[in-house]
Amino acid sequence: MDKKESDKEIHDIGRRDFVKLAGGVIAVGGLAAGGWAFTEFIVDEGPVAKWHKSVCRYCGTGCGVMLGMNKDKKLVRIRGDQEAHNKGVICIKGSTLDKMMANREQRLTKPMIRKEGKLVEASWDDAMTLITNKFKEAIAASGPESVGYYGSGQLYAEESYTANKLFKAGIQSNNVDGNPRLCMASAAVGYTQTFGKDEPPGAYEDIDHAECFFLIGSNTYECHPPLFERIMIRKKSNPKVKIIVIDPRRTKTAEHADLHLAVIPGTDLLLLNSMLYTLIEMGLYDNEFVNEHINFNDGKQNVSFEDYKKFLADYKPEDIAEELGVSAREIRRAAYMFGNSKATMSLWTMGINQRIQGVFLNNTLNSMHLVTGHINRPGATPLSLTGQCNACGGVRDTGSLSHMLPNGRLIAKEQHRNEMEELWGVKKGTINPKPGYDAINMFKAMVEDKLKCCLVMCTNPAQSVPNADYYREGMEKCFLVVADVFETETTKLADVVLPAALYIEKEGVYGQTERRYQLIEKLIDPPGEARSDLEILGEFAERMGYGGLIKARTPHDVWEEYRELSSHSKYNFKGITYERLKEERGIQWPCPSEDHPGTVRRYTEGDPFVPKGKKHYFYGKPDGKAVVFLRPYIKTKEQLSEQRPLFLTTGRVISQWHTGTMTRLVDELKNSSGDACLVLHPEDALKLGLKEGDMAKIDSSRGEMMGKVKISENETPGVVFAAFYDPNFLVNKVVSDDYDPVSKEPAYKVTAVSVSKSLPLQNR
Repeated sequence: MDKKESDKEIHDIGRRDFVKLAGGVIAVGGLAAGGWAFTEFIVDEGPVAKWHKSVCRYCGTGCGVMLGMNKDKKLVRIRGDQEAHNKGVICIKGSTLDKMMANREQRLTKPMIRKEGKLVEASWDDAMTLITNKFKEAIAASGPESVGYYGSGQLYAEESYTANKLFKAGIQSNNVDGNPRLCMASAAVGYTQTFGKDEPPGAYEDIDHAECFFLIGSNTYECHPPLFERIMIRKKSNPKVKIIVIDPRRTKTAEHADLHLAVIPGTDLLLLNSMLYTLIEMGLYDNEFVNEHINFNDGKQNVSFEDYKKFLADYKPEDIAEELGVSAREIRRAAYMFGNSKATMSLWTMGINQRIQGVFLNNTLNSMHLVTGHINRPGATPLSLTGQCNACGGVRDTGSLSHMLPNGRLIAKEQHRNEMEELWGVKKGTINPKPGYDAINMFKAMVEDKLKCCLVMCTNPAQSVPNADYYREGMEKCFLVVADVFETETTKLADVVLPAALYIEKEGVYGQTERRYQLIEKLIDPPGEARSDLEILGEFAERMGYGGLIKARTPHDVWEEYRELSSHSKYNFKGITYERLKEERGIQWPCPSEDHPGTVRRYTEGDPFVPKGKKHYFYGKPDGKAVVFLRPYIKTKEQLSEQRPLFLTTGRVISQWHTGTMTRLVDELKNSSGDACLVLHPEDALKLGLKEGDMAKIDSSRGEMMGKVKISENETPGVVFAAFYDPNFLVNKVVSDDYDPVSKEPAYKVTAVSVSKSLPLQNR
């Protein structure tokens, strides 16, 4: 077959058939290097009049995409941007962005108010009047702490910044939190404690230089496909490259590993401390780096390197292997591969963050790089991957969490409050010194009738929070305002629903995993009466009496205010203008001036905050030294028993994203993923008398639910997996809502459960 015939055959396949053919999984190995670039041939839905540079709407990878618009200004074609960091590679979700945007029949297009138990259409004036009156009544009766805002890592930075400013400096409520609390809070705290500042020190570019990849708590293949393709390209280019995968499940990622350790859920800190013990025992540590650039701390005070060695003595591989679920030999091999490579790169996400010891795990991952000197040079870095498209730039950087203020400031610190009061132009003492409710406690406050009113934007907590039934009860009690694009489990509970603009129906900045800010330009108008979240916040501010505080009302004006504000911090990105973002493929901060190229790696030469002549300088700390913490392993409360002998862990699948509000409405993606189900190993299924397709009941200390059974050899005996994208399969009803005591991030990954066959309805 010649090339013309081959190309014609590809075009004739069509996108629907391709997704079915691919099974929604990346074609790495068969197509690398190229992989998802294959989709370029199959997403042509019509003639393109003009191409526009943009960013994918989905995960935190932040892939550059080219959007093809026809003469009627309709999005008709998607392709990866060859000039962006992803080098033209996109995943199957990104390749169907046009289908998602074309789905206007199911869009929310008019405000709705609940009357006599039902949501009915209303005018914007009536809806906003009701919202304003309810918020003012609650504040008058119960104070500012009785109202709150629950945001999203999917809003544009300008929107989250405005909401944060309105509530903290205007309404004087620190009850500002959002879904990044559920996914990235432990990573943020881990970086801050170790380096003094949040956000990763390295970048995706390090993938091209690493000789060892340590993937832990991340199914990169399915959850960040373009990054995994880049890893595989690196491995194919250099036979010395090794991949270590730590995961209780044999995922698609683990299938490509040189070493896969299927640890028992909840025990990862045993492994990390044991690897550190072994690294030091083998002499695979950087003595010069340790002496010059590290402080050791037991959580209360600085200690010596010798004290650290004594602490690690309890984690000798032979002593902890049985509890960990892997052999001492495997632990030592992993440590050797990590420490002996020329450059090791760690990548992790929810499997580490969503844990009772999420902060300790993040601390210790950073420590592994510090002790071995695998940091601040090409290929050597600890890189926490981000789940949502703007959780980094839009929430962590803007300080839109209940304990934070912009650019790394903390509400609990008077100096930080005073700085923000001056920058925001409000009188001293305006910002409440008490942190507000974090996500879980915000919904608990609704249950307890302490939070009277809440504005929810661009997220679906009724489906995404753990122990969901308990907190859904609170959402029904609270006066709940939801601004969203499609109907969700949360809009069904709302008292007021506001139709919001989506993606290229508005303009704003996304900031992703590697500190890269990118601009999404408005290309089309939203349907019906839908408005951007920024417009909604601006009108709400005006009606609440804070129009003078929220003066910037356009995305450009908000960004100008925010980038100027950043120049008063070590998060300085004053040099990142809209004009530059329209031309460049994103810019990495710090970027203090408009002629600055941006910063690939922090805390080393090239970072504008590192003094000249210093090779390493951790400027987030007063003495310029990073901190290695002595973090002991503590057993989770969720332990197996005769009553509940299995561990449930949750996650994503490649063709669905988050709670499926966008991806389940794309037929190709829905057909690829099917309905969510309980996935068990054949050994467990045999013990329980379950077969493929059976209905089963899953029970935890939080509740129970029904689900269809799928059997897979890729699961580990004793572990049940379930994805959370399906509103008809609300697995979060049974997930534990215990959380890390420091980051307040819930432990979705470890819940003790029982599974039993469910009788047919007629036999119950």
